[in-house]
Amino acid sequence: MGIILGIDVGGSTTKIVGMHPDRTLISTMMVKAYDQLTSLYGALGNYMDTNSLPLSDVERIYITGVGGSYLSGNIYGIPTYRVQEFSAIGKGGLWLSGLEKAIVISMGTGTAFVKADLKEDNYIHLGGSGVGGGTLVGLGRRLTSAEDFEALCALAKKGSLKNVDLTIGAISKESISTLGADITAANFANLNSYTTEADIALGLINLVLQTVFSLGIFAARGTDNPEGPIVLTGSLTDLEQIEATIESFAVLYPNKFILPPQAAFATAIGAALHGC
Repeated sequence: MGIILGIDVGGSTTKIVGMHPDRTLISTMMVKAYDQLTSLYGALGNYMDTNSLPLSDVERIYITGVGGSYLSGNIYGIPTYRVQEFSAIGKGGLWLSGLEKAIVISMGTGTAFVKADLKEDNYIHLGGSGVGGGTLVGLGRRLTSAEDFEALCALAKKGSLKNVDLTIGAISKESISTLGADITAANFANLNSYTTEADIALGLINLVLQTVFSLGIFAARGTDNPEGPIVLTGSLTDLEQIEATIESFAVLYPNKFILPPQAAFATAIGAALHGC
């Protein structure tokens, strides 16, 4: 049998994966989505050329993501199917993490929260947030000299949160319940004359990650498994600061945040799984 392609056409990036029918992952690829259709076809052509695969090897294509709505009909005559995005998020997150049940967070331009259950083959969109990668890029351009996501991340490496965020230790001589002295009390509440662009860049990343993680905890609390695992997926999982955020939340909450390999491609993988 031929290869199955899963393509996630997002608001700012297009991700493509190839799978054999036995669910063996071939490879992954990501391109910027300046224009959804151009990005989709460009990603497909680049993927096939990079992996030395002829189009005749592709049996089916599964499209998901907001940009998939711009496409009608088959791609290059190959049977092409649309996959509901939240189902792709849930399937991909569970498959990558090896779990049967979890909250799956997709951290892209915005953020989506999905309750995923493999046994029931049930994937429920619990809600979403406009806070995500788009927030980082937009505020980064306004508040720093960084013009894009990569420049903001590079700038943040030189920053310190001490000149940006107010911590519990700064406002209390004693720990508050389980809150340690280094826990954030208020984002961006400690700006001062020493604050640099790099500090602000790091503060923005911290603000977005902490907001997304907190919303993930609240989403889990509204389910029948309030202390269950939370799987992180999407483009923002490539942020260098995400490991530190996972560690800080482990101190505060019983939920285990899981960052699986290839997390940025979870939704595209979830789309491909619909054909395997």
